[in-house]
Amino acid sequence: MTLVTRIAPALPLRGRRAVRLIERNSLVYRRTWIVILSGFFEPLFYLLGIGFGLGSLIGGVTGPDGREISYGVFVAPALLATSAMNGAIYETTFNVFFKLKYQKTYDVMLNTPLGVGDVALGEVVWALIRGLLYSLGFLVVMLLLGLALSPLVLLAPLASLLMGFAFSAVGMSVTTYLRKWTDFDLVFVVTMPLFLFSATFFPLSAYPESLQLIVQLTPLYHGVNLLRGLTTGVVGVAQVVDVVYLAVMALLGLIVVNRRLNKLLIK
Repeated sequence: MTLVTRIAPALPLRGRRAVRLIERNSLVYRRTWIVILSGFFEPLFYLLGIGFGLGSLIGGVTGPDGREISYGVFVAPALLATSAMNGAIYETTFNVFFKLKYQKTYDVMLNTPLGVGDVALGEVVWALIRGLLYSLGFLVVMLLLGLALSPLVLLAPLASLLMGFAFSAVGMSVTTYLRKWTDFDLVFVVTMPLFLFSATFFPLSAYPESLQLIVQLTPLYHGVNLLRGLTTGVVGVAQVVDVVYLAVMALLGLIVVNRRLNKLLIK
């Protein structure tokens, strides 16, 4: 009966047990916190180099409501979204792959009261926390530089949490299909175009009409659009669509993770 319960691919509901995995990860990073901190600097350097350096040459761009805003205000929320994505993806790809394929961490965990669902939920939540830390640090920089135009920016951490949930769930799902380290090249093949072509550095109207629909279907675009709306104070139906898109993406990813880990770990 116990075996049947553990194999059942239902979504994990035992959050208390998943907390134990989060505690374990926090203890592991206690002496290597610089690894987590390093992921914050990449979007920050982009903001300083492109948002202000290139932005001084570009001048103003069209904002979400059609009004002109500075290039720094335009690009900052996009890099905030990228920061949330990077934190989630980095944690649920490289680190999870090592623990799954080489360290066999999860095999050991399953000899405790933890189940597969607890492992999946715990790793996703830990990645979400890491992405949130990146986002909060970046948000502080935005506020200090005056790149937030609306009090709605206070909701940006919640939007970053949703983004982290979505990308960590999907990232961990993808990791369960990877077989060797060279497969991670495929991860970069996906994340780099997302970073460059999700209306991150240019308004959607700058893309050819044939590509605009494709851009609007990408997950990072919805995160960028949501955060850009919050930081500029332009919120409407489009932002509701963004929230629904990311929430569905997160739930589907968590379902896939749970089922894949059942298949890989329960033998």
